Amino acid sequence: MPRVPRADRAADAALLAGLAVADPQAGSAFVARFQGAVFGMALSITRDPGLAEDVSQEAFVKAWRAAGSYDIRRASVLTWLLTITRNTAIDAVRSRRPVPADAEFLDQLVEDTLGSPDLAETTAHRLETERAVRRLHDLSPDQARAVVLAVVGGCTAREVSERERIPLGTAKTRIRDGLQRLRAAYATPESEGVDRG
Repeated sequence: MPRVPRADRAADAALLAGLAVADPQAGSAFVARFQGAVFGMALSITRDPGLAEDVSQEAFVKAWRAAGSYDIRRASVLTWLLTITRNTAIDAVRSRRPVPADAEFLDQLVEDTLGSPDLAETTAHRLETERAVRRLHDLSPDQARAVVLAVVGGCTAREVSERERIPLGTAKTRIRDGLQRLRAAYATPESEGVDRG
């Protein structure tokens, strides 16, 4: 499988380092390089262009504040930034959602996430997305659905339980075990070439 070249990862990390020291040129280059992927991730979760713009801006501010803590050994800059974006978008959706999302929206969300997405605006984004989806497919279908509903859909364990018609304890176990398996998969160094757990 093609990977993001090490030179590109180093260049991305250099831009992030410039952002950390408030270098205006590095900051502008950083935003220009990643704005498409960040907005795409935000829009795929919020499904609201205006909210996605707000989320994107907040994600870049959070990245700027956390730039000094970035560790190139743990993840690419894109993966790190998209994680910030995903969490920011989920928080934004949760804060705006007084009641659980409707069933049709959640069905589409699960299908979009576990299907064969073509969300990428950049090759690197597509590779990171494919890697994440492949790791979701390594889970059992029930675990994968629970993780998508909880992490991407912003559902509580109780909402997952009700939606999937399973006991609350089972929902919690599926979410917990699925997330543990995903974390373990992401902890495996890419250089080992192990994609399936």
